Amino acid sequence: MLERVLGSEGFTVDGVTSAAAAIARLRSEVPDVVLLDVGLTDADGFEVLSGLRKELDVPVILVTARGSEPDRVRGLRGGADDYVVKPFSYSELAARIDNVLRRVGRAAEPTVREFGPLAIDTASREVKLNGELVVTTAKEFDLLAFFAAKPGQVFSREELLRQVWASSSDWQDPATVTEHVRRLRLKIEVDPEHPRWISTVRGVGYRFDP
Repeated sequence: MLERVLGSEGFTVDGVTSAAAAIARLRSEVPDVVLLDVGLTDADGFEVLSGLRKELDVPVILVTARGSEPDRVRGLRGGADDYVVKPFSYSELAARIDNVLRRVGRAAEPTVREFGPLAIDTASREVKLNGELVVTTAKEFDLLAFFAAKPGQVFSREELLRQVWASSSDWQDPATVTEHVRRLRLKIEVDPEHPRWISTVRGVGYRFDP
């Protein structure tokens, strides 16, 4: 869910499900910020934080259900740049990520992505074409924002179900993706039958062309 929502806010998110996988990934590629859950399945999140602080200079935000004062103090004294307690709003989390990135002097992802006459504002969740507002549903916007965050990359319908709908073909028909792409094309393409922005890659899926 975090991958999907933060992706629609303009962030590129690469999630892993274990401490071991996270540490291996961080040793090969350091991101702008790390979101770390204290309640990991294979390790204690506070210990992982301590290890990260010894090896890497990367901002860390603890995202956890453990909201007692001793836990918050332990996390912040252990080197966390922020501590977010579940449940929280996704807009608040996105704002906290922006604040941490500003404090450490790293630029946050832009909230407005412009591709010639097409502009996608992830902060206001608005789409404009030639300066005119294009009305989209929440899911249409999520899909378009996800495409725009990764221009040129091809995604299958199954991948889009996972990333945008937080679902799978076991639970939801991939035709859902096809229909939403069709609706977006009707709204943003001059000629929906010959799309400029969202291309069909035959036998694979879809690609956003910047």
